[in-house]
Amino acid sequence: MDYSQKISERQWNLPDKGELESRREATYIDDIIQKDHIQRKLLENLDGIDTVFDGGAGSGRFSILLAKQGCHVTHFDISQPMIDKARELAMKEGVIDRITFVKGALEDLSAYQDREFDLVMSFDAPISYTYPNQNKVIGELVRIAGKRIMISVSSRLGSLPYLANPIQKNQFILDENADDPFVQWCVANREQMIRSFIFNKENAEKLLADGLMGGEEEIAQYKQGGTPWCITYTFMPDELEKILSGYGVKNIRLSGPGAFGRTVPLEVLKKMMSDPKQKQDFLDFCFRYDCNQYVCGMGKDNLLAVGNV
Repeated sequence: MDYSQKISERQWNLPDKGELESRREATYIDDIIQKDHIQRKLLENLDGIDTVFDGGAGSGRFSILLAKQGCHVTHFDISQPMIDKARELAMKEGVIDRITFVKGALEDLSAYQDREFDLVMSFDAPISYTYPNQNKVIGELVRIAGKRIMISVSSRLGSLPYLANPIQKNQFILDENADDPFVQWCVANREQMIRSFIFNKENAEKLLADGLMGGEEEIAQYKQGGTPWCITYTFMPDELEKILSGYGVKNIRLSGPGAFGRTVPLEVLKKMMSDPKQKQDFLDFCFRYDCNQYVCGMGKDNLLAVGNV
């Protein structure tokens, strides 16, 4: 087993992961923008879709959404806490009978037949956490897709600004008093992060060149019993399009959820989020802007691709 899979299993199986991930849209504004974008894309692409495979389905944000639309969904995830939370939420939403829950890793989809699902989707970048197997995983997801594939991966151009902004997540905290441990950490350490920050050009050049975040330090931390963030491969837009095209995907459309939202200061974002009309108008425009091919690589966390098989 590659270290990326070992690290992913330990990171995503932390006991509180399911609960924390299920509350992201109540905690972070960038998650509101990103999830809204993906939801719109999904609802635009459901024509002729009955069976769905959701790879890295997490706490069920999109598998439950599609089950409510009448689809039969296989909810596939590496994390038991995530699956448990998704099952709980599916029960509350009355769609438990339309969802099959499976614990597994994206690196092994051998249990599924060619073209088994009308729609195959994988969001929030679990593909990027399968390095060095990310291309093979994409190929396997395409293999089991019968009509359509929708995936989001970590964006290289979108990730690079993080290396010049140690407090980038602070820009999107909806409520600084939230009981989320990471929110509390970001608020408490904001000034220290600014004071201690030094821009490292070599690190930025390396990420731009090889697309890889993490490696030996994460492996060493894992070996010592820690739970480091997953080793992550970040994609360029033309690279992702070429990979999908190489596996036979047609009519590929790329977008960058969060590209417009990342230009807006927190004070203004919070003001808009507190006014239902401004919030809706803002999300409408974000979607239109973020779908533009010229900004697709600057999505805040993800590069989204939709294509036909």
